Amino acid sequence: MHDLHAERMQRFVRAGLYLVTSGLLSGTRGTLEIVRLALGAGVRLVQLREKELGVRDFTSLAEAVRRMTVDAGALLIVNDRLDVAMAVGADGVHLGQEDLPIPMARRLAPDLIIGASTHSVEEAVRVQEEGASYLNIGPLFPTRTKAWGSRFLGVEGLKEIIPHVRIPFTVMGGIKKDHIPLLVKEGARTIAVVTAVTAADDPGRAASELLALCRGRGL
Repeated sequence: MHDLHAERMQRFVRAGLYLVTSGLLSGTRGTLEIVRLALGAGVRLVQLREKELGVRDFTSLAEAVRRMTVDAGALLIVNDRLDVAMAVGADGVHLGQEDLPIPMARRLAPDLIIGASTHSVEEAVRVQEEGASYLNIGPLFPTRTKAWGSRFLGVEGLKEIIPHVRIPFTVMGGIKKDHIPLLVKEGARTIAVVTAVTAADDPGRAASELLALCRGRGL
């Protein structure tokens, strides 16, 4: 791995809270305002995930969010689209099971953080072998952000997968403030949320409280 990748991953594992955006679930504020408030609250890891946008609108939004994350000293991960991540100079890309294969993405972008979604022990083992920088375990709990026909993993599913994980990992899916102390107790260090921030009455305050919990400080 290159030095830039290693430096990015050092920042990644220190971040604690991982904000994943959704304009559709941001009320009247919109993604740019949510990101501004979250960065102001201390969030240093953002994934741009706007499934409903076409590539041009998504790229334009990614450029604006990239400027904000650079100014704040935060990492930007782009969901699904390696081309957009590379075009805007993002720090990484997050790939689902149906996206570009991890080895191919790594050849194209050796310095980028490459994350991968996993839903089982088998998938977690495979993406590690393929060279992912980190993996996401989820969805843990029922969530509005993902249509899901299989079982939600819950804490028991998380405990089943963690012993097989040798790289940094995130957890995601319906996570609210009350879940975080238990997830931290089980070994989760990077907690990914969408609506716990984007749909909050006060997104900045919500981000600040969640960040404190992720870092084990309580409130």
